[in-house]
Amino acid sequence: MTNIRAIRGGRDFITLMDYTTEEIKYLLNLARDLKSRYYQGERHSNVLMGRTLLMIFEKPSTRTRVSLDVAATQLGMHVIYSNPQELQLGRGETIADTARVVDRFVDAIAARVYKHESLVEMARYAVAPVINALSDKEHPLQALADALTLWEIKGRLEGLRVAFVGDGDNNIAHSLMIIGAKLGWEVRIISPKIYWPTKFNELLTEDVKRTGGANIMISDNTEDVRGTDAVYTDVWVSMGMETEAEERRKIFRPYQVNAELMRKAGPPQAVFMHCLPAHRGGEEVMDDVIDGPQSVVWDQAENRLHTAKAVLLSLLA
Repeated sequence: MTNIRAIRGGRDFITLMDYTTEEIKYLLNLARDLKSRYYQGERHSNVLMGRTLLMIFEKPSTRTRVSLDVAATQLGMHVIYSNPQELQLGRGETIADTARVVDRFVDAIAARVYKHESLVEMARYAVAPVINALSDKEHPLQALADALTLWEIKGRLEGLRVAFVGDGDNNIAHSLMIIGAKLGWEVRIISPKIYWPTKFNELLTEDVKRTGGANIMISDNTEDVRGTDAVYTDVWVSMGMETEAEERRKIFRPYQVNAELMRKAGPPQAVFMHCLPAHRGGEEVMDDVIDGPQSVVWDQAENRLHTAKAVLLSLLA
C-alpha cells in the first residue's frame, strides 16, 4: 500500500485551498491504492483501531454520511452520529463550547453545516481534526471523489476540461474550481451572470497562474460545453433554498443537461457527472443522461468511500 503519512499534525480538512497540489495528489494516490486493495479483499481494519469519529450533521445526507461511516468502520474506528438536536447545540450551547468538550473524547470531527463559518469556529477550538462534510461554500470530499473518477476514466489528473452547468456559485462549483486550480484544469462555469462565482474565483488567482489552469465564466452559451472531458451539474435548489425554488427553476431551465447538450459536448469523450441526489427529468438533468452511457455518477458515488478513507488515514495515521 502507498506509504501512509499524516499530512500534518493537527491538520483540518475544511477547504482544499489549504492543501498544496502535491498534498492533493498524495490523497488521490492513496485513495486509488486503497480502492485497488479493497477489491483485492484488504480492509486495513486495525490501522485506526481504538480511534473515534464524531459526525455532526445539520443537514440530511446519504453519500457523505454512509461513506464516512463505512470508511471509518473499515479502518477500525468507532463512529458516533448525531444531529444538533441530540446535542446541547440544539439548546443553545455554543459551537466553541461543544468543540472544546467533544475534543476531549474523540479523535476527529466531521460536520455537515449550513454555514461554513461554523466549521471554522469548530476547528478554532478543537485540537482534533475537523472534516468538512459539506458547507454552503465547499464540499471538498466530493471534489476529491470527482478528481479520482476523472483520473480513472481519462488516465490523467492534469489538463482536464470540465464544464459546470447551472448554479455557478454553489458549493460543488466552488470545489471544482479549487481542485481544478490546484491540478491545472480548465473549469468552465456556464451559468447566468448573476450566479457567477466572481469573488470566489479571485481567491484562486495564484493557484491558477502556478498550474496553468483556468476558470472561465460563461453566461448563456451552452455551446461552450464542446470539447470538454466532463459536463457536471447539481440541483438548482439546494437545502435551505426552498423559498427560492420556483424562481430558481425558471432561471436555470435553459441550463438543463439533456441529450442534446451532451451531444454538443461530444461523445464519447465527454462524461456526465453529478454529486447526487439528482432532481431527475424536470429539473437539472434528464433520465436518459443520468442513466445513459456517458454517465459516471455511480463511480463518483463509490469513490466517496475510498477518498474518505484516504482523508481519515492522512489526518490520523
